[in-house]
This record gives sequence, structure tokens and C-alpha cells, in this order.
Amino acid sequence: MSLLRRIKELKVDVLINLCEEYLGRPQLEANVAAVFEAFGITFTGNSSKALALCQDKFKSKAILNSFGLPTAKGRLVTSLDQKLDLRFPLIVKPNQEDASLGINPDSVVDSQEALTRKISKILTEYKQPALVEEFIQGREFNVALLETDKLEALPVSEIDFSTMPESTPRICSYEAKWFEDNILFVTTPAICPAPIDDSLRKQLHQYARAAFQAMGCRDYARVDFRMDKEGRVYILEVNPNPDTSLDAGYCRALKAAGLDYAQFWSLMIENALRRKEEPWFSSEDVRIEYPFFWHHVLEKAFSKKGRRWSEQ
Repeated sequence: MSLLRRIKELKVDVLINLCEEYLGRPQLEANVAAVFEAFGITFTGNSSKALALCQDKFKSKAILNSFGLPTAKGRLVTSLDQKLDLRFPLIVKPNQEDASLGINPDSVVDSQEALTRKISKILTEYKQPALVEEFIQGREFNVALLETDKLEALPVSEIDFSTMPESTPRICSYEAKWFEDNILFVTTPAICPAPIDDSLRKQLHQYARAAFQAMGCRDYARVDFRMDKEGRVYILEVNPNPDTSLDAGYCRALKAAGLDYAQFWSLMIENALRRKEEPWFSSEDVRIEYPFFWHHVLEKAFSKKGRRWSEQ
């Protein structure tokens, strides 16, 4: 209440929302945004609804899948007795954590014993369900998105796993993200722009924009991908309000796009000021505008009948 009292006393035009947790709990990030919304305080970044949906990895997968967007096959596990129809290797993560918390080298498992051990750890230590997915072995990319008068996909970034220790799974674990003196941090540099061809770049950009819209995001976000050895792309997750520190991946993408850091925040403030004049529900509207997307959905539907939509 003291926070709200101070904001009210300051009579701010726009609040820069950099909240990532409350009372040490990332799961309450959306609640803070919801309080601002309830008190009519305009703020930058994503709405409470988008923050809450993206926080739940399994529900995010369900939403993305319902829009025809590809994700790895996975199951939400709430009990050690649960039977899984998934193929090893698998990756096991807490369902509602952020910033790779709970994702470590032992998160990739190739046996029932290791799987049970990791699920048990998440259920007991993190006190939440575990998301178990078929592990996509291959390259990892991410696409930063910026929304102003249009939705722009910034240059693709790739995590370079080429110098990682041989015995370590090729993932961006908690250690690889946050511990600068750890070998996993040193051996997982990001390359932006990624060394990829135009066809893959276009596909990643299209999927990223569609995922941004399907999850009801606004202002800015980042979409993470894996690509298997056959070149099939899968969405890992959508990250609303990603880290905007000067050394973070989002700012790396801004720089690669030739956008100044101060200019970025100026655009975000302009967005928030514009929302003051809009009906409260307008930014919540899910919209998928890209022709490729509907073509993809229809092709998928007709393929189940042994036909191609484009030939109809």
C-alpha cells in the first residue's frame, strides 16, 4: 500500500514497469501489473494478462498450439505416479519460474531414474508442477520484438554451443545465464545477428510475430526457439518484458537493429501515453494478421485428410 500511495502522490504520467517479482516470487509479477491496472496507472510493457499467461509454460504451449504454432511435445506432471507418453531424451523444468531458474545441466534426462529424480526435485523444492518435454537437440535462437505503430521483429540471435564441454547438454541453463565465472556462461555466447540464411530468418520472424500476438503481448517481448537436425523449428516460450539491462540479449538485438537505447524507452513511453486514450480492453485483443499464419493452419488441417489446401 505504501508503494501505491507514493505513486499516487507523485501523480506520474507513465510508470516504467521493471518489476520481475514480488516478495521474492516471480509468479507475482503479473499481480503487481494488475494492481496498477486496477488503480488506473498507465505503465510500459505487457499487461497483467499476458504476464500471467506467459508465466505458465504449459498453458502457453496450449495457447500456441491452438493457433497452430509448433512447440515440443510435452506434459504437465503433478505426481510421480503419472505415466508419460514421451520419448527420451527429455527436458524437465519448473512450470512457473523465470530466467531459467530450475533449469540446470541435469534437467536433460535419458532414463526413467533420472526423470523421476528431477521431477521429484521440482515438486518438492519448487512446490509446483514440472513441465516435461521431448528435448529438441539442435540449435537455439531467440527473436526480440518491438511494437510501436507496427510489430517489428529485430535481428535473430543464436546461442553458440560449439565450445561447450562435450558431456554437457546444449541448453541455456541457469548457470549459463547468470554466473559469469562459470564455464557454461563462458561457452554459451550469443551471436546477433545469427549466421543463418534468409529463409530461416523469415520463418523465425513470422513465428515470433504470430506468437507475440497469440499470447496477447504488447510493447516488447522475446520468443525463444529450438531447431532440430531436420530443420524443424519449435517455440520454447514467449518472454514478455524480457531483461532490458544494457548487457542483456534484448539490448543486443536493439543495437543490431540500429536502435538507440534511449530511443527504445522513448517509444515505450509513447505507447503507454497512447494507451491512456484507448478503451481498457483494446490492448488485450488477440490478433493474428499474417497471411502465412492462416495458410499454415489450413495446410495443417487439410493434410489430415490427405489433401493440400493450396491445391483446392
